[in-house]
Amino acid sequence: MANRTALETFGRSGNPMFRSKAFAADATFRDGPNAGVAPISDRMSLAGTVNKTGILLLLCLVTASYVWNQFFETGDPASIMGWLLVGGIGGFIAAMIAMFKASAAGVLAPIYALLEGLFLGGISAIFEMKYPGIVIQAVGLTFGTLAMLLVAYKSGLIKPTENFRLMIFAATGGIALLYLVSFVMNMFGSGIGFIHSNGLFGIGFSLFVVAIAALNLVLDFDFIEQSAEQGAPKYMEWYGALCLMITLVWLYLEILRLLAKLRSR
Repeated sequence: MANRTALETFGRSGNPMFRSKAFAADATFRDGPNAGVAPISDRMSLAGTVNKTGILLLLCLVTASYVWNQFFETGDPASIMGWLLVGGIGGFIAAMIAMFKASAAGVLAPIYALLEGLFLGGISAIFEMKYPGIVIQAVGLTFGTLAMLLVAYKSGLIKPTENFRLMIFAATGGIALLYLVSFVMNMFGSGIGFIHSNGLFGIGFSLFVVAIAALNLVLDFDFIEQSAEQGAPKYMEWYGALCLMITLVWLYLEILRLLAKLRSR
């Protein structure tokens, strides 16, 4: 019964990383009266997840700073394109592997953070050159949003009900599908104009995406808290930190895009 409860907890988040079947394959629970709950020393904790999230953010900052400095030394976007490709593609691959092998998150999460830092450092530097001051604004808004939603979640102002989860999951999937279609169309010389437009419709779309990305944080908080209460294995601290990191990266990029649209008007 406890085993089933823990696995159901893993599946309730709207974050696709949290809905992976990897939990069923990777979770190693004990037999006996406490089946489904890891030993106390091997259990996931909120403090452990917070600490590991901090480590991932620090690793991301290290590689982001390297690419950032390289760009401003040369002033040439071509000088960092290789890092952008390695970071973007490599980070995506690391996240996909972790989705199906949660127990490997202890290795894959730091790799993701380092690779994603390469990508974020390059993208941020390019935006900063075009719109001075935009990066610090985006970083401030991202962590400000994180703090406000955490307070709202802990105070009960926002409750992740089943309908709330389904709504956020559906919206997230729809956005991902729209971005995929736009990417494919761009390969053939076309595209979906309003996604990148700085008109009112384009700004409205970006506001909607930022809101959905932000609300995914609430699902992340709920998953991490519930998993810790259910006695999830220790490696789930890295997995929870990785998923929170992925949401933060998405939120930061969408805020950066929104600010760029506003600054370009």
